[in-house]
Amino acid sequence: MREIVLDTETTGFHPETGDRIVEIGAVELFNHVATGSTYHQYINPKRDMPEDAFKVHGLSTDFLRQKPVFADIAQAFLDYVGDAKLVIHNASFDMKFLNAELGWLKLPLLPWEQAIDTLAIARKRFPGSPASLDALCRRFGIDNSSRTLHGALLDSEILAEVYLELIGGRQPDFGLSANGSVGETSSADTWRAFARPSPLPGRITDAEKQAHDSFVETLGDDPVWKRA
Repeated sequence: MREIVLDTETTGFHPETGDRIVEIGAVELFNHVATGSTYHQYINPKRDMPEDAFKVHGLSTDFLRQKPVFADIAQAFLDYVGDAKLVIHNASFDMKFLNAELGWLKLPLLPWEQAIDTLAIARKRFPGSPASLDALCRRFGIDNSSRTLHGALLDSEILAEVYLELIGGRQPDFGLSANGSVGETSSADTWRAFARPSPLPGRITDAEKQAHDSFVETLGDDPVWKRA
């Protein structure tokens, strides 16, 4: 199963009033494991960068001026995404911007049902608790110390870790191959628990042991505790 963990940075909140995408970052997962394949693109929004947006992601008008416009990268982006599920934090925001940009170019839109919203998953799992990406990193003990500013690729990499925790943590695949079959020497057949190098100390007290022995004596001649 192929999934794309995705994030965008923009000039603001409203594409219908002229805000544009300025960065896209994405990380590929296959069967919930990162493949090492990523997508990253800065984009010239063909407009000035508002100060409030610059404070969030640090992408200036001068820096973006020589980057390609969305029309130049749109098809390559669609080709990379394909029909994979899109794992996005607050998916309605990013999908709104992506489909606005694609719509202006008369290109196919991304179906809303293609998106998996990790914000919605987090709110369902932890109702009433903070569900920002930073808050979830704190909850799951994920290192986000390098996230001094928002960045689409870095945020995608962090979100990939958060997503795996939200769905139950990364599980061993027991030797599954890409087609889902179990190999002849899969770890499901060969794994065994190892004995501890030294036994754990007993936690029952002498008084508890004496009370147990006294109770067993009341059970007759053949209680299960006396059987070898």
